This record gives sequence, structure tokens and C-alpha cells, in this order.
Amino acid sequence: MLRSGFNRSEEIRTLLLLGWPIMVAQLAQSAIGFIDTLMAARAGANDLAAIALGSSLWLPLFLALGGILMATTPLVAHLIGAHRERRSRQVLQQAVWIALLLSLLGVLLLRNPGPILELLQLEARLEQTTRDYLDAISWGFPAFLLYQVVRSYSEGFGKTHPVMRIAVLGMLCNIPLNYVLIFGKLGLPEMGGVGCGYASAVVMWVMLLTGIAYLLRSPRFRPLRLYSHWQRPKGSVILTFLRLGLPIGFALLIEVSMFCVLALLLAPLGETVIAANQITISYTGMIFMVPLSIAMALTIRVGQLVGAGQGDAARHAVITGVMITLTIALVSSSLSLLLAESIVGLYTDREAIIGLAATLISIAAVFQFSDALQVSAAGALRGYKDTAVPLLMVFIAYWLIGLPVGYVLGFTQWLTAPQGAAGLWYGLLIGLSVGAVLLTTRLVRIARHADVDSNSGAASVERLQH
Repeated sequence: MLRSGFNRSEEIRTLLLLGWPIMVAQLAQSAIGFIDTLMAARAGANDLAAIALGSSLWLPLFLALGGILMATTPLVAHLIGAHRERRSRQVLQQAVWIALLLSLLGVLLLRNPGPILELLQLEARLEQTTRDYLDAISWGFPAFLLYQVVRSYSEGFGKTHPVMRIAVLGMLCNIPLNYVLIFGKLGLPEMGGVGCGYASAVVMWVMLLTGIAYLLRSPRFRPLRLYSHWQRPKGSVILTFLRLGLPIGFALLIEVSMFCVLALLLAPLGETVIAANQITISYTGMIFMVPLSIAMALTIRVGQLVGAGQGDAARHAVITGVMITLTIALVSSSLSLLLAESIVGLYTDREAIIGLAATLISIAAVFQFSDALQVSAAGALRGYKDTAVPLLMVFIAYWLIGLPVGYVLGFTQWLTAPQGAAGLWYGLLIGLSVGAVLLTTRLVRIARHADVDSNSGAASVERLQH
């Protein structure tokens, strides 16, 4: 087996080669939202507010439905590890059918936001702009989900560089499209913030068409003839896919909605608290992209090794991946603690906001260890095709422990004097820590069983050969 010949440095190199293009792709996609906000701000406060509200509605929907399609990666990775590449065509085609169905659901929800917007009791003008923005971005929703299939399929093969290039291309296209559509250039009408929605929709179609062209022309994928002999939807395959993908989507929704609830709970405390909280979320979200990328690389690596029946090697990959993410957490946590006020100073020069946001970032610096551990464990478990139990663990950690404890610390006197925003972030720290313990415990058990199974299989083959 691989126990005696395992090379830690080579495994680190493999995971980093898989992970860094994913990190660039994630940052490029996040930059699109940042660019939208920056350019819409110049169109006016109403347009900026509409994009902020609209994004808080469509982003969770995008992540949840896109998360379901992320099941493509471990399914394909297992087939690649088992040297059954041609079977991966079936996964791709069935994932496309699922993406089309989810697209209908997504477009329907985005074009009928009335019940939610009415609850917010917005001014008529802001409500209409938000509706128009959501309608505009809904045109790109099918392309986004179909591209998620293309991206996840490519990543299942370990091909992460093309995904990075496509994401950067999308970001670069977004800037001129925003300029033209927001401010009415090249003879087009001035659309304001709604133009951001149409620009994002066009970018999504550009990324999809580029991804399809890559699969058609790449020497790696051309022999598989992915678009020939197209299969009709197969209930058994789709059920297997959804059994793996639905927990991923719900887990992402749980995590995103937790931060939305955090913002809503803090809204009555005033603009200083809201601003400090938003700065902290923005900064920690950017830092989170690094361990997240390693976690996604772990999904690919573990999936391929388990598919190849190399449970021992998969376990070593898991240990290596966790070591990498914890090292990253050590560096980012130290820098966050040392430079908290300087970091906040990049966002604002208001002393009150700087003081509170620096405190929140210091709390966030501590939970980066828990965050790194839980995200790497979740990524590795997806590689083992284990998603249902981790979903339950995430729900318990975030919604039954983290948020309630945060509320108690932030707004009641049950344990201490009310700490406001800091109390909620302490609760988040506790929730993430519980999640890290639960997911790591689950990962140790699953990895051990996979190791035993692969050893038993190898021993059986050896007996047959003799």
C-alpha cells in the first residue's frame, strides 16, 4: 500500500496545483459583485440600494441551486479514479437535465419576488427598480446553472485552470458591459442599476458558451464525445445525483442565510453597527476563499483516490489538506489580529465604525481556525460522497447552537451584559467550532472505513492472484 511510500511534499504540491486556480476563479466571481456595487453607486443611491436588496435575494438562490449541481464533481472524480471516463458522459448529460429543471424554478422565483418585497415595505421607486433588476438577472440564471455543470465536470477531472480562465474572462467582460448598460453608451438607453442585472446575465452566457467550447475542443474531452448520443432523463441516475447534491445545496443555503439573519438582527442597532458588520462579512468572505479553494481541491483529490480504491492515499490527502488549511488560518488569523484597524481603514475613515469593526475582525480572526477545519472536512466528505449527515451537523452547529447562543450573548442578560454585534460574532465562533468538531469526527470515521474497505479489496485481489 501507500503507507510507506507516501510523499507529503508531493501531496501538498498536488493540492495546491488543484486549489490555486479555483481560488482565482472564486475571487474573480466575487469581484463581479464588487464591481457591480462600485459602478452602480455612481448611478445613484436608489440603484445601489436596489442592487443590494436584489443581491440578497438572488445570491442565496444561486448558491443553493448551484450547490446541488456541485455533486457533479465527486461523481465524476470517482469515475476518473476508477478509469471509467466514458461513464462520466452520463453524469454530465443527466446534470444538464437537472440544471434545466432548476433553471425554471429559479427564473420563476426571481420574476415573482412580490411577496418578499411587500414584507420589506419599500418605497415604490426602490421596489420597482429591485423588481427590474431581478428580472434582468433572471435571463442569465439558466446559463449560470448550466455553467456550474460544465465547471464541476471539468473540476472532477482535475482540470481547474480552464475554470480560472473563464472566471477571469467573465470579470473582464463585466466591466465594459456595466459601463455601457448602466450609463447608456453606444446608443443604448441608460438603465442605471438594472443595467448591472443585464450585464451579469450576458456574462453568465459568455461563461457558459466559453465552457461548452472548451469541452468540445479540449484534447482531454474531445474523445469522450460528450454531446453525442444524448440521453433522456433517467430517474435512477437523477435520484442518485440529487441524493448527493441536495444536501450540498441546503448546506450552502444554511450558511448564507445565517449571515443574512445576522444582518437582520443587527439592523435595529443603527448604521454604525450595520456598517461594521458588513465590513467584517466582506473581509472574512474574501479570506474564506483561500481555505474554500483547498476544500474544493480536496473534493477532487479524495474523489479520484477513493474511486481508484486507494483509501489509504485518500486519507493521507485529507490529512495534508487539513494541514494546509490550518496553516493558512494561522497566517490569516495573525495578520487579522495585528492589522485589524488598518484593514477596516481601507473601507472607511469613521472612527466609530473602525473601532467596532476592528473588534469584530479580531473575533473573526479566532474562528478562522474553526472555519478552515470545518470547510476542509466538508470538502473531503464530499469527495467521499458523504453529504447527508454533514448537512444535519451544519444545521445543528449553525442554527441550533451558533445563532441562539449569539442572540443570548448579543441581546439578553442571561449570561453577560448584552454585547450587540460582538455577541452575535461570538455565537458564530461557537457555532463554527461545534461544526468543525462534528465534521472532523465524521471525516475521521468515514476515512477510516474507506481505508479498511480499500485494504480489504486489495487483499482479496491478491488472494485471487495467488
